[in-house]
Amino acid sequence: MNYKLLGRILGKIMILEGILMIAPLIVTFIYQEFNKNVYPNGGIKNILAFAIPIVVLFSFGIALQFPKPSRRSLYQKEGFALVAMVWIVMTLFGALPFVINGDIPNYINACFETMSGFTTTGASIIDYDITSLAHSSLFWRSFTHWIGGMGILVFVLIFIPESKDGSAMHLLRAESPGPQVGKIVSKMRATARILYLIYFGMTALLTIILICIPLIDYGNPAISEVVSSKNKVFHAFLMAFGCAGTGGFGFIPGSIQYFTPVAQYVVAIALFMFGINFTLYYLILIGKIKDVFRSEEVKTYFAIIVAAVGLIFLSLQLGNLIDTLDYSTEEAFRHSLLQVASLLTTAGFSSTDFDVWPMLAKMVLVICMFMGGMAGSTAGGIKTSRFVMAIKGSYINIRKLINPRYVPKAKFEGKLLEEKTMNDVFAFFTMYAFIFIIVMLILSFDPVNGTTFYITSDAGANREVTHGFFTNFSAVASCMSNIGPGFEAVGPYASFNGFSYFSKIVLTFTMLIGRLEILPVFILFSPRTWKKI
Repeated sequence: MNYKLLGRILGKIMILEGILMIAPLIVTFIYQEFNKNVYPNGGIKNILAFAIPIVVLFSFGIALQFPKPSRRSLYQKEGFALVAMVWIVMTLFGALPFVINGDIPNYINACFETMSGFTTTGASIIDYDITSLAHSSLFWRSFTHWIGGMGILVFVLIFIPESKDGSAMHLLRAESPGPQVGKIVSKMRATARILYLIYFGMTALLTIILICIPLIDYGNPAISEVVSSKNKVFHAFLMAFGCAGTGGFGFIPGSIQYFTPVAQYVVAIALFMFGINFTLYYLILIGKIKDVFRSEEVKTYFAIIVAAVGLIFLSLQLGNLIDTLDYSTEEAFRHSLLQVASLLTTAGFSSTDFDVWPMLAKMVLVICMFMGGMAGSTAGGIKTSRFVMAIKGSYINIRKLINPRYVPKAKFEGKLLEEKTMNDVFAFFTMYAFIFIIVMLILSFDPVNGTTFYITSDAGANREVTHGFFTNFSAVASCMSNIGPGFEAVGPYASFNGFSYFSKIVLTFTMLIGRLEILPVFILFSPRTWKKI
């Protein structure tokens, strides 16, 4: 194990996180959160919340640069272990600001919230007024979505010298979602630059659009006392971070319930766009538009969107007919579109309380939770490409049983599917199911099971829900697919705060396993990884 090189790269990550924390520190000064005359909860603690972690991160990061590694390359297992290690370290330090300024005083809760941010899950333990958090905390909370969306190590690859042994490729493969990971261009550093330029450009464009359109219904009495139109630019940045990283942290009461209809349509379209493989945007930039439209995954992705939106829209219309719901035709379509966009891309924003929707609509959303967006996007979930490959692989196995002489010729994206790739896909599904069941069993021991909660939502005040099987099931699905809200006691108007601290720690690692797609975390904690061979 190349400990010195691992330490050096980890040190660079710590320095990077320290630099990134300067942004919320600037927000602290913009909103004068150190001045109690301007900000009710003001004080030096709001400056120290980011100043202390910055100093600590810089100190450790610089110290780790001194040991000189004898080997300047990483084996595959080292690359995978490093990626998981980086995300854990980022979370442990990223949680400190919330504890220091008192917005989330419990460190376990703060780590849950921070991991949820970096993994773009959007699950929250905050069950009190979200607007009571400092602007700097809200900014850092949403900024973690943007940082984790494209990947922390992908950004660092821009600065790591190119090696001939594939070290950079090991890091990219470990952190990038999807069954097949490759370079856009011949050089890995150039690939990382292209990905981040596209990511940054799309985020900037979305931010400008959100600033220019009516964003939040600031005149609504339900939020006018806690949300000001003076903060529109601030809100636009937070929303852009959440959409770009397909996260789901809300920053006003009701998630995006009080966004204007125009803004909700923009958010839905933005989420669908960020759920697309970023390689396809590169193909558009170099003029290979026909290749994009020929993409099998793109066709499947949009077919799923049309089918899901159509089924939910019909279900809501039937709910209107039997007087269980009260949506206009436009509202039913808008909520259908937005919630499919939100859960399929694993963003987790909610424009309404979908927990009271008809069972058909809820089941479609559950399917979307598992499917996720496209490989190579910022979306979580199992990924559209894996489902396509699994269906083709199953078909091949059935054909082989019928005719042992059958020679498989399944293709994906115009290329023959190798048997290794299909085996990897089936192995992923097996590990996913195994982890899902184990976490469900762990949550079944939580004392919160059977507890009744009262949730206030747009569908009715003080709606009673019980923390039961569907709560735990949707909580695990939410964390493994990096979605955010689930159903019942962890629904769109509830939180994960009801779970015990042990369950929160388990779900924190579940989010990491889901974001890194299992293997890096398993390799990090495998004793064989650290044995000398």
